[in-house]
Amino acid sequence: MAEITIVEIAKRCGVGVSTVSRAINNHSDINPETKKRIMAVIKETGYIPNNSARNLKRTDAKCIAVLVKGITNPFFAPMIEVVEQEVDKRGYALVLRHVEAYENEVDVALELEKEKRLRGIIFMGGSAKHPADKMKQIGVPVVFATIGSDISDDLNKNAYSTVSVDDENESFKMVEHLIKMGHRKIAIMTEGSDTPSVVQLRLKGYIKALKANDIKVDEKLIRYVDKRIYTMANGYDTAKALIDSGEKFTALYCISDVLAIGALRAFADAGIRVPEDVSVAGYDGQELSQFCIPRLTTIRQPLVDISKETIRLIFDIIDKESGHRHIIFPGELIEGESTRKIK
Repeated sequence: MAEITIVEIAKRCGVGVSTVSRAINNHSDINPETKKRIMAVIKETGYIPNNSARNLKRTDAKCIAVLVKGITNPFFAPMIEVVEQEVDKRGYALVLRHVEAYENEVDVALELEKEKRLRGIIFMGGSAKHPADKMKQIGVPVVFATIGSDISDDLNKNAYSTVSVDDENESFKMVEHLIKMGHRKIAIMTEGSDTPSVVQLRLKGYIKALKANDIKVDEKLIRYVDKRIYTMANGYDTAKALIDSGEKFTALYCISDVLAIGALRAFADAGIRVPEDVSVAGYDGQELSQFCIPRLTTIRQPLVDISKETIRLIFDIIDKESGHRHIIFPGELIEGESTRKIK
């Protein structure tokens, strides 16, 4: 029988990974019936939560912490599954921590380090910039997965590792692809955060592609999701607001597949055909992007490669077999059915 992971428990219960994590950690913000159902499935499958490492003695614990910001986005589920399996193979325990939108992930990491004897910390999602003074307080190897190398303006890059794609370049690639298909009125759905992040890099790539092709940037076509959360509902609402505004556009580029799929529904409800009336493109290459109607044109991130390289790298550093490194994987433009050429 295949080894049960937290992702499999979530699938069997019909809930998100974060909900399973909250049930295991006995958080109060979970429906009692949902928690009861999750714990019953855990008992039935014999799953042993890796983050039960909280019960290990500090002197014996061999724990790797994974801090996930944006865990409601299914983008992270396959990454968590790979990391959990790889950590377990090495005889370590996984401490999975969901970081809320309002929390600073480095502050959470520092607090977690006080509670447990961590050997390393992996950050998934969140801000792309952190103060050097706070980063220096973390006493274990740190790897940022899916986030580029410029984490701090004042911290030497030999103090941390990153494994990611080049978000600005991949975003540029997608927008230029749309331009080559004849689109010049290209709207973007993004996040309105002032905090440096991969989202800002994707927006930067969008603007750079327009300017490189002598297309004026129209601020009215830059649409920000509410609450800075990537959900299909937010994608739907933001696309609907764009439609209702009456602004003219022939393509919509969403910085997340989840947002793009919400937008597809908004267009369908408004009687707007995709791609006949408007083209839609996403980013991430999530599995669900290939099962929606129409199949989504997107930038696929090599999540398994990123996850495995992150684990290999953090253990190489722990075992003093290498220093910190900054690894960039290429993305892949997947041309689906949601975009078309126009005159």
